[in-house]
Amino acid sequence: MTRINLGWYGFLVALALLPTALPGVFTNGFDVHVMILVLLYASMAQAWNLIGGYGGQVSFGHSVFFGLGAYGAAMALVTYHGSPWVGALVGSLVAAGAAVIISYPCFRLKGHYFAIATFAIVEIFNRLFMMWNWVGGALGLDYPLLEEGWKNFMWFDTKVPYYYGALGLFAVVFGVVRWVDGHRLGAWLRAVREGQEAAESLGVNSARVKLSALALSAFLAGLCGAFFAQYNYRVDPPMVMSLDMAMKFVLISILGGVGTFWGPLVGAAILMPLQEYTRAAWGGVGGGVDLIIFGVLIIFVVTRQPQGVVGFIGHVFRRKG
Repeated sequence: MTRINLGWYGFLVALALLPTALPGVFTNGFDVHVMILVLLYASMAQAWNLIGGYGGQVSFGHSVFFGLGAYGAAMALVTYHGSPWVGALVGSLVAAGAAVIISYPCFRLKGHYFAIATFAIVEIFNRLFMMWNWVGGALGLDYPLLEEGWKNFMWFDTKVPYYYGALGLFAVVFGVVRWVDGHRLGAWLRAVREGQEAAESLGVNSARVKLSALALSAFLAGLCGAFFAQYNYRVDPPMVMSLDMAMKFVLISILGGVGTFWGPLVGAAILMPLQEYTRAAWGGVGGGVDLIIFGVLIIFVVTRQPQGVVGFIGHVFRRKG
């Protein structure tokens, strides 16, 4: 086993042992809530990073796939009184299928034209779900109070099980991206990103590579959406299928380091505590302060270091070396 693999598995074990090592922190529900959001949004950003960072296809439509996963889990539990685990899987598969169907014609577009098309897709799905009574319309779906436990993925007195659920999601999403990065699909993605025509001249089927990566990215985003719905006990179109949510997928990756493995985690570890603690300290006013600070950070990062905070850290270590 390589040193990199040992480091990755050691990091996961360390996160799993945190509740035991820091019992005082895990008795504070708000601190646990912040850690859950860091793991969730890191997973969301990593799902986007697979296609947006490694593949170079900047998409603002991932909130649609996120929302399909959320509605899959919610409808399974609320509408059909079934298992949210099955609903999460079905919703994520639907998200992957929708990604292929929607994006196949969009991949004919390049650069900012592709990004603009994905913006439009978010608005279309948002309006569609707002008017669709089968999915709850504008009111969305509210969860009933059911038996606590892993079966319904629902707890009321503690957030620690949600922390372990978020950690499991994090391990799956980051583990899949690690596998892709070391697989030939990762090499093909990077080749297409650096020059599609050159990659095709070497025999790479760019359309198949991008569609495969996007389907996998959408599936992972759907899993994140399912967790989000379970954690919030409800789902509605503005919560999950909005441009605001779509931008978080992108901006967290850019801040941490787009196209890098650890970038999404670093970006989430900066944004989510900033967002939650400023709101807790200053109430509604804090909701604006965190966005101002985050905006300044984004501007500083993109003008000084294209690889984000991870790029800054790497630069510092190279200078010391």
